[in-house]
Amino acid sequence: MIHWSPFVQAFKRKYPWVQLAGHQGNFKAGEAGTILKKYAPKEKEALSLLMRDILRPYVPEFQKEVIRSDERFIQMQDLLADFDTPSVMDLKMGVRTYLEEELQKARTKPKLRRDMYQKMIEVDPNEPTPEENKLKAITKPRYMQWRENASSTASLGFRIEGIKIGEGAPDKDFKTTRYKPQVGVAFDKFVNSNKIVVGKYIRRLKAIRATLEMSPFFKCHELIGSSLLFVHDKNDSASVWMIDFGKTTRLSDGKYLDHRIPWIEGNQEDGYLWGLDNLIDIWSDIYNGQIEPVLEESNNENGIDSKDSTETQVNAKEVPNGKPELSDDPTQKDINLSTPDER
Repeated sequence: MIHWSPFVQAFKRKYPWVQLAGHQGNFKAGEAGTILKKYAPKEKEALSLLMRDILRPYVPEFQKEVIRSDERFIQMQDLLADFDTPSVMDLKMGVRTYLEEELQKARTKPKLRRDMYQKMIEVDPNEPTPEENKLKAITKPRYMQWRENASSTASLGFRIEGIKIGEGAPDKDFKTTRYKPQVGVAFDKFVNSNKIVVGKYIRRLKAIRATLEMSPFFKCHELIGSSLLFVHDKNDSASVWMIDFGKTTRLSDGKYLDHRIPWIEGNQEDGYLWGLDNLIDIWSDIYNGQIEPVLEESNNENGIDSKDSTETQVNAKEVPNGKPELSDDPTQKDINLSTPDER
């Protein structure tokens, strides 16, 4: 998630901080080139391990733990520091955003949430059951599972949490952006059809994927609620980082994840690589001018009429080796895994 607060820091910056997702107040200004994120044990553990893993070039640098006003924070690299008026997109990765233990806890100690019921009906007033309407409340797992099926989390293995283009206002209206054509249009708008930036994003994503497939850390961790942060600016500088490890959980000894096979409760699969495969596929279609049009006449905000959804839905491609090919695509070539970014 992008949690940066919407203000300009006292020291010189070429951008205002923005918050596209998550809880307000999780971040504070650090020293120049750093930010402070509210302390979370799992996040600190994950970042500490990642500093010794081959994924290090693709995550923010973890520096130290600090105390501010009696609160604990993690000091880390500010990923926007070197960009000039950056455009930013947060994609939440994986096929689910909740831990299995959260489901188990909800079953044994269900807690009804009025705030989540309200969020649900704001998007889809017809979604709650008669019982939920009577109570005007739902459980957190019920809300999260609905969010995942309403968005592209379940259908593509990732979803758009928010987009901010340059100095424009943040856009978080992607709760029902579910199908591949919708996502492609949103991505193309984000980069303003700039093939230079698209090519850099594709190379970076492929480098991340190749490194993930070799990473000892990734093999033995379940990544839930983690995001990919896309950043580019008016100078065509562009890069992608893995962020948000507050729910990242180490597996029991001797257990490893595939990160592509379907999740069945108990197997802890997160679908991260499956989502990344689909993500690269969509960016590749944009690069090759193959994004599919979204129906203009629609009964909903995202351009997909429910009665036509069977015609417009594009299923995520089955990619056995997770590496779809691009014919005559220069972005396929010369991936340097040691390069920290694609600027």
